Amino acid sequence: MMPRPHIVRFVIFLALTILVSGCGGWLGGTTEIRLEGERIDILRGSSIIEVDTRISDLDVLLPRPVVNENWPQAGGYPNHAMHHLAASGPLTKLWSIDIGKGTHDEAQLLAEPVISGNIIYTVDTQAEVVAIDINSGNRLWQVDLSKDDKNEGILGGGLAIDDGRLFATTGFADIIALEAKTGREIWRRSLNAPLRAAPTVWAGRVFVVTTNNELFALAAVDGRELWTHAGLTEVAGLVGAAPPAVDAGVVVVPYSSGEVAALRVENGRQVWVESLTALQRSDAVTAISHIRGRPVIDRGIVYIVGNSNRTAAVDLRTGTRLWEVRIGGRNGAWVAGDFIYVLTRDAELVCLTRRGGRVRWISQLPRFEDEKEQEDPILWSGPVLAGDRLLIGNSREEIWSLSPYHGEVLGRIDILGPVLIPPIVARETVYVLTDEADLIAYR
Repeated sequence: MMPRPHIVRFVIFLALTILVSGCGGWLGGTTEIRLEGERIDILRGSSIIEVDTRISDLDVLLPRPVVNENWPQAGGYPNHAMHHLAASGPLTKLWSIDIGKGTHDEAQLLAEPVISGNIIYTVDTQAEVVAIDINSGNRLWQVDLSKDDKNEGILGGGLAIDDGRLFATTGFADIIALEAKTGREIWRRSLNAPLRAAPTVWAGRVFVVTTNNELFALAAVDGRELWTHAGLTEVAGLVGAAPPAVDAGVVVVPYSSGEVAALRVENGRQVWVESLTALQRSDAVTAISHIRGRPVIDRGIVYIVGNSNRTAAVDLRTGTRLWEVRIGGRNGAWVAGDFIYVLTRDAELVCLTRRGGRVRWISQLPRFEDEKEQEDPILWSGPVLAGDRLLIGNSREEIWSLSPYHGEVLGRIDILGPVLIPPIVARETVYVLTDEADLIAYR
């Protein structure tokens, strides 16, 4: 099924242009150039990825799939390291529900659902929060967070749940705490700039990042400010933002400037700062240093994917860069066992070794609707490792399944809408939120 034209045009425009801030059941050529000179593909970056032949005999071994009961924050848990999740069923549709307003001319749907207990929570582009029973797909309650009844669209925001409270960030600069069972507002705090990323909650603290690259640490119980940290100001960036990652008493925050700061959670003291700014500004897209993919902290190492063709592994304690590869993406890495999976800006799914960042295999995905003319770029989201398959979504209304061991395509399924938010998994069920605000459960 082909996506609706106005949605695809809007999504591609937002994802690939510069913004100015301040506001089992699966279905198992070259054209003639008349002008003289070199033709340059402005949508492809300067990354050159090749399989490392030195590890061609290395078997990809993964931990056994584990059933996770919840998906409480964007990226799963505060450290964003979910490894190998259980989802062994044929992935047939269980139910679907319209959660509100999806992507339209004024806003793009960016917020990943979260799950706690028997409830999945969503927020749409008009700041409408909905609680849904995960077994039946029935709506339990809904709350409008917006300040203005005439609001036409809110860009950004997200959800996190912890200790019975649901935290929501908004594009109108508010963070709100709700009672998770009822939707009753507990507290609300207005900050100095819009919030594009989901909050991260850890040990009674809520961490949120504003569009002007400032991190706020707030008390989860009442929203009072505990401390702040300011990154470098950057006016150019991609749509959306990455939530901070937290582990071992350290919060790692990515900024749109390409900076990554590691801070002590109790007082905001800086542990280290790294930068993934563009080394070679070969085109307008690569020149954007925004870190759009969420960082992952796993076994004392931070894995960061930057837009500007730089992916790095950094020691959490010391800030020492352990390795770096010339790979850029707008999605975060997925770590499982001794391997890492990255979806690049050039529509490549890459398997790297956790130690050394060596490329084990590359799977090239379609880049354009019209490959011959290189028109109508296809956007991809993910990956998510569940049930011995890597799940990725795309803008042409599909979910693809690929082998995590060799990268071959295992199957695909049609979805009623573009899938630009990665799927989430809980209790062996895969949940997909489309760009048109349809939430679908598969098992």
